[in-house]
Order: sequence, then structure tokens, then C-alpha cells
Amino acid sequence: MSLNNILGVKEKFEIQTYGKPGDFDVSRHIPFTGSPKKHPHEKDKVILIADPFSANTFFYEFKARDISFAEELPSIANMEGKSVPMARIWLKKQSVGVQCTPFVVDDVWSR
Repeated sequence: MSLNNILGVKEKFEIQTYGKPGDFDVSRHIPFTGSPKKHPHEKDKVILIADPFSANTFFYEFKARDISFAEELPSIANMEGKSVPMARIWLKKQSVGVQCTPFVVDDVWSR
């Protein structure tokens, strides 16, 4: 199979222009990128999974009221064809967020 068939060569590329709201001040916000999910227990919070298909991923947790603007990004897909939506969210500076890195608890041994 040729590289052109794998990549699916296109003759035309659609570009979506960036449109930020008129009253949005970038200097007072910080962007975070990932796959947004509803919090399973708290309706006023949002979870943002940084790299959803990675075995070593982490996620952020933010209050929804601290998000000033969200941009839809292209979805990403894994080798099995499963895709997840991605977004860039802009949070107000000085907002409190939680960064969580899951790990497996196990014994550490040396030889």
C-alpha cells in the first residue's frame, strides 16, 4: 500500500478561522488542552484528560465557572479507530485546579 493511500491525499483543505469572543483578555487566562468530560459526581466541575490514549496520562479537574472560553479542536483517534473529542479551555488566572496522576500501588524491589 502506498503512502498516498495511507494518508488519504486530499486536494482541498478546509480551514476553520479562529474566533475569540470580543471581551476575552488572553493575558488574564491560561489555556489547557485535552479531552473534556463531565465530572462523575460533581455537576459543577469538569475533567480534562490530557492524553486520553496514553498509558501514562493524567487529568485536570476545574470548576466550570472558572472556564471563560472553550475552543473545539480536531478529534484524535487510536489505532482501533476509536476517537475522542479534544478542546482547549481557557481558565481565569488564580483559579484553583487539581492535577491528578494515577499510578499502580505495588512493591518496589531491587536485586
